Amino acid sequence: MDELRRLDLLIRLCLLREQYKKPPNLLDQFRGLVLSDEEITRLLVDPARPYADDALPHHEPQEQQELVKALRQLEGCMQQRLAASTRDAVSLSLPILAQLFHLTRFEEQCLVICLAPELDRKYEKLYAYLQDDVTRKKPSADLVFNLLCQTMPERLAARAVFDPQAPLLQYRLVQMTDTSPDGPAPLLQRLLKLDDRVVNFLLGFRQTDARLEHVAHLLAPQAKAQLATVLEDLREQMRSFLTTHFSARQSAGNVIFYLHGPYASGKRALAESVSHDLGLPLIVGDVEQMLSGPLGFEEAIWLLCREAVLQPAVLCLEHVDGLLAEPDKHRLQVKALVEAMRTFARVAFLLGGQAWQPQGVLREEAFIALEMPRTTAMTRKQFWESHLHGHQRLADDVDWGVLASNFRLQPGQMREALVAAEHLARWRSPAEGGITMADLYAACRAQSSARLSTLARKIEARYTWDDIVLPPDQLAQLKELCNQAKYRHLVYGDWGFEHKLSLGKGLNALFSGPPGTGKTMAAEVIAHELHLDLYQIDLSQVVSKYIGETEKNLQQIFREAQTSNAILFFDEADALFGKRSEVKDAHDRYANIEVGYLLQKMEEHQGISILATNLRQHLDEAFVRRMHCIVEFPFPDEEYRRRIWDVAFPREAPLAADVDYSLLAREVKLAGGNIKNIALAAAFYAAEDGRVIRLPHLLHAVRREYQKLGRTWNEAEWNVGGTVRSSGGLQTVRQENRG
Repeated sequence: MDELRRLDLLIRLCLLREQYKKPPNLLDQFRGLVLSDEEITRLLVDPARPYADDALPHHEPQEQQELVKALRQLEGCMQQRLAASTRDAVSLSLPILAQLFHLTRFEEQCLVICLAPELDRKYEKLYAYLQDDVTRKKPSADLVFNLLCQTMPERLAARAVFDPQAPLLQYRLVQMTDTSPDGPAPLLQRLLKLDDRVVNFLLGFRQTDARLEHVAHLLAPQAKAQLATVLEDLREQMRSFLTTHFSARQSAGNVIFYLHGPYASGKRALAESVSHDLGLPLIVGDVEQMLSGPLGFEEAIWLLCREAVLQPAVLCLEHVDGLLAEPDKHRLQVKALVEAMRTFARVAFLLGGQAWQPQGVLREEAFIALEMPRTTAMTRKQFWESHLHGHQRLADDVDWGVLASNFRLQPGQMREALVAAEHLARWRSPAEGGITMADLYAACRAQSSARLSTLARKIEARYTWDDIVLPPDQLAQLKELCNQAKYRHLVYGDWGFEHKLSLGKGLNALFSGPPGTGKTMAAEVIAHELHLDLYQIDLSQVVSKYIGETEKNLQQIFREAQTSNAILFFDEADALFGKRSEVKDAHDRYANIEVGYLLQKMEEHQGISILATNLRQHLDEAFVRRMHCIVEFPFPDEEYRRRIWDVAFPREAPLAADVDYSLLAREVKLAGGNIKNIALAAAFYAAEDGRVIRLPHLLHAVRREYQKLGRTWNEAEWNVGGTVRSSGGLQTVRQENRG
């Protein structure tokens, strides 16, 4: 308000000069629309000294003296109030803005002149009158000079204020427009408009710039966040670095931290924690949204970085991979980003997924690239246990170690999984609401990436140990495989084996055997036991005849598998896992490269991979060495076929008394997959005829299964009698017992 009072006094002084230049006449009502002869003559009087003191009207010296005296008294009062405000730590927007952008007193007054029409429309009329044009309601550069300058040298020096590199225009505090229809107008004629965000800042409103609504948001400083132990160590190191860096010298360059790692690895949580230590909020911008938004990346990043100064806040940019992945395509955007951070951001965080080292774009800034520590089974177990406070009670079956081993979640995902498990528990049992292991399993699976489904087929794992029929040794091997998955947190974490291994921390298994012997069923049993999703990848579809395409497909699969927390089941592995051949031509050489690439990815992968092949003899020692477990699935003999028939039918299925599993096991020499097909087909035959599954239905289903296999089946050789299905329909056939 004091600044506006001062502006009013300046306007009155200016009016005195205008009245001398343009005395009242009959055309005064057309002021700004008509130029009279008297006015033109007046403009040519004493052109060498138009701003000297004796140019003022001599018949009104007393009014001028009173205005000057009032102006000086007001300025003295303002200085006293400013000093008192500084002493009492009272926040005043205009001095703060001047300090942030290094504005002179003259530039401050320019802001006040531009601010006035935003507060009171009377200034539009006053400005139009002073500019002798009813259409010019905004202040021009000429009006600013008339109000603030007394002499021609002052006016000439003041022109530098509106240089593009001067603070008012460089920081976009003021917008200068040229409304001349006859081409570029002189500087004096250009109009000035205060930026809307600067208007709000001067009026004490701290909302984020409305133009950034869809690309950024402000996070207020919260209580000290609870981070994983490894992140706490990193947080302390960053805090010490910042303290040392900025205390060493006042002119120390800006600091840019580039944090890269997988989704939910704690990048933003770490940035929030450091901003909390600095006592500042965090303003978070989404680079992907800025690249595709209507505002344009260059404009958005400039406004966002300036917003970090106006708040003030620590700058944080997420999803910078979209900008850095194609440096040639986004060269101008990267340059705009660096320039904006250099101008505004004392401390900035860039968050991405992959490593990046800028070349030649950062000169004075301190650039620190940090890979987020990958969680281990032990650190995940510690994180689960340390974040129980505030959550509901847990059931007795909750085992954090098993969760840590089966799900390679990041800290952010584990926090979200706990909240989701709590909601599931309340939905399941509103009265008790205790979190069970099943709730945690479901919540953890929900946190896993679903993008793997675009590369593979998800299998709903329904089979359990009761459904699979294998010899004791093979069954024991499968259970040992599950135990290795469950207790990795103990062996790798508590017992320290993780420090002995750089690769091979995952779990690779090979299932070999003829088709239909239970390899896929065994994978489902393991997935069901470990409560993990199962994805089947048909390697015959992955292998490409085009050089390099197979590696791309495999890289995409394993990259998505890092966040899927699923079991990878590679079916039809013979398409790629054949014995590596001697190099005879370029095609053989690239085929071997594909095999070697797959072996490398399998060793790097920390999840569970199961390979299924029909021909183990084609595998060389390199494959065998990389397998933690090799399970042979033999063709079932009569005893095991009998057991397979016994589990082939659900308990609810209506079976007739004539169904003899021993007879079927002896006569039908097929694998378990074929037996399952026969049982299902017989059930459909029975559904049409009598609603009870009888032996003749099974005979017909056996014949159809043999036909699919290209083999001959003659049920007349059987020692049975009953109803069979022939081409002519159902008929009763009594056969002689040849037994």
